[in-house]
Amino acid sequence: MNYLAHLFLSCQDDDLMIGNFIADSIRNKEVPFYSPAIQRGIFLHRKIDSYTDTHPVVKQGTRRLHPHHHKYSPVVIDVFFDNLLANNWALYTSESLSDFAHRMYQVLLDRQSDLPLKMQKYVPNMIENDWLQKYGTWEGLQYTFERMDRRTKFPSNFVNAVSHLKADYEIFNEEFNLFFPDVIEMTADFCGC
Repeated sequence: MNYLAHLFLSCQDDDLMIGNFIADSIRNKEVPFYSPAIQRGIFLHRKIDSYTDTHPVVKQGTRRLHPHHHKYSPVVIDVFFDNLLANNWALYTSESLSDFAHRMYQVLLDRQSDLPLKMQKYVPNMIENDWLQKYGTWEGLQYTFERMDRRTKFPSNFVNAVSHLKADYEIFNEEFNLFFPDVIEMTADFCGC
């Protein structure tokens, strides 16, 4: 999953949110430089990723995308799950997506010094362009995939991902809503909620 889902699955804890947000840009040897609470968020992020990648329902969608995106199919699913979460938001929380996004942006601004330097540089752009809410639109999703396509070393076909996802939207949506309650339960167990 991408930023929206990882922030949502941070148990309403700012330190977990920071760790969960930065985890993909932190190498293992850098983890000890962070506070134990942020390290726990990094661990939570990795636990969520591992759980997601091995979940049988998620694997169905990954297999469906494999002919188009090959080894990048799980990445496409991860990003798309933020779109599906945004579009199913009311099923999982009473807080509006707008309120949640603004609350997360404030945490990121307040804790900017806890972020790696490269993330400090793009957080203002993330906020200005409201990435968390734009994940819920096809245009926002397309923008994300185009940015990712520029960073990949191997052919990813990210630029065509939206058309592949639209073609099977109802199936992906159903699978997401079967999977997401499971990952919520897993993170609640992690947080002791």
